[in-house]
Amino acid sequence: MADIGNAKILIVTTHGFEQSELEVPRDQLRAKGATVHVATLDGEAATGWQGSDWGRPTGADLRIADADATQYDALVIPGGQINPDLLRVEAPVTALVRAFAKQGKVIAAICHAPWVLIEADIVAGREMTAYPSIRTDLRNAGARVMDEPVIADSGIVTSRNPGDLDAFVSKIVEEVEEGHHSRKAA
Repeated sequence: MADIGNAKILIVTTHGFEQSELEVPRDQLRAKGATVHVATLDGEAATGWQGSDWGRPTGADLRIADADATQYDALVIPGGQINPDLLRVEAPVTALVRAFAKQGKVIAAICHAPWVLIEADIVAGREMTAYPSIRTDLRNAGARVMDEPVIADSGIVTSRNPGDLDAFVSKIVEEVEEGHHSRKAA
């Protein structure tokens, strides 16, 4: 078992992430002792979305294209509508998701972020949840969709919305501490 206090977590994002869906996992995981890095498309700060307008920027530690899955224990993808829609069309993002999946590492996606997992072709046959408006997309990609606050299937953690953040972070910690997760290759 791995200790969350020794874990390295990577959050990938771009502009338009749901403010709380990046900040709460980042801050709670850091408070538990994990090293948390934020990667953006250009390695520069990205601005969140809060309510009906732009939110606060978050700093970045590196470019997504420079991230190495072998250096991390888990990948977290915040939702919102804008962020995952922009990320899912970026080859470095889907390649990184596939690398985490191939290595059996934890991948966590909340709200609309499972769009990125669909694009990386790692949802078929898995139990998952998401924001209601993308559940049909998950079903069409072969996932077994449920309406639960958080679901973990072989180390892939999904949640529905900001109201589920405490359960989402708790499940990320649990899955990281379980260690390597066997799953079919992406």
